[in-house]
Amino acid sequence: MAESTDLPAIAWLRRGWGRLRPGPAPAAAPSTPLPRIAVVTDSSAGLPDAWAAEFVRAECFADVVLPVMVGQDIFTEGEDVGTALSLALAAGAQVRTSRPSPGQFERVYRGFEQAGFEGIASLHLSGKLSGTVDAARLAAGRVGIPVEVVDSQTAGMALGFAVRAAVRAAARGGGLAEVRRAGEERLAGSEVLFYVPSLEQLRRGGRIGAAASLVGTVLSIKLILTIRDGLIVPLERIRTAAKAVPRLRELAVARASAALDPSIAVHYFGNRGEAEAFAASLASDLGVPAADVALSPLPAVLAAHTGLGVLAVVISPGADPRPHPLAVPLPVDARD
Repeated sequence: MAESTDLPAIAWLRRGWGRLRPGPAPAAAPSTPLPRIAVVTDSSAGLPDAWAAEFVRAECFADVVLPVMVGQDIFTEGEDVGTALSLALAAGAQVRTSRPSPGQFERVYRGFEQAGFEGIASLHLSGKLSGTVDAARLAAGRVGIPVEVVDSQTAGMALGFAVRAAVRAAARGGGLAEVRRAGEERLAGSEVLFYVPSLEQLRRGGRIGAAASLVGTVLSIKLILTIRDGLIVPLERIRTAAKAVPRLRELAVARASAALDPSIAVHYFGNRGEAEAFAASLASDLGVPAADVALSPLPAVLAAHTGLGVLAVVISPGADPRPHPLAVPLPVDARD
């Protein structure tokens, strides 16, 4: 069920992902500058649990949870929402999402301010898909340190890879401009390609145009979708469902092969077995180890709009900054 949004200035945030640094800074190697800039994002980034150790050690990160409403119940990320959302979607029950309040962001920002950080880079879900970035901007004007709010114009791990790059830049002692630039460079050229068996949830939530929904529903044509300029739009029309997933893989392989040193992730919801097979085939087609394709459930706040059975591929070009020297080795596979 819903977790409290009344965060104290010094707090562990969702799933232990980030900590607001208390009082005196922890001891560090002389060559390791302490972070001066914090990084904030929202749960639409779909950050894998396998990244938690590095983010916790960086001590400069927080993740604001976006709520999902199933009937009269309000949920946040975690096993409870996954189960409740799956049952609701299967039953055709009402599912809604909501942006967090500016006050939630303000509490997080003030926590970092009180902990001695000099600025904050706040990277968020596309403003054309959610009001989250607007809430962050309102909160940014209420605190005493500079907060740079970035509209990613995307979602899922396209945002997640950018957040990781920003956290790494911050953990190495980068200034606000450098941290923001690290995130924006990962966003540039990132692509999200996805397929959903039904467009009904996207239509209900107003996340896809009526014309595209009509094509997919009335004509029974399947669509490969993408996010362009912050909006979900059709990329290709496929005549049958049997051809849709193989075509998604073909498009992903082509995009990844053309990208410079890309990071790749596969999202799913309610179809993990299919996603595992898809990710393995994608890795084989690209000639890379299976662990090089991250596998992560689609965040509930996005799955509420795509519905069950979604398969999404994220291609994010460009190498990350090196991890913080105190970071443990970073697993890529998020299945555990």
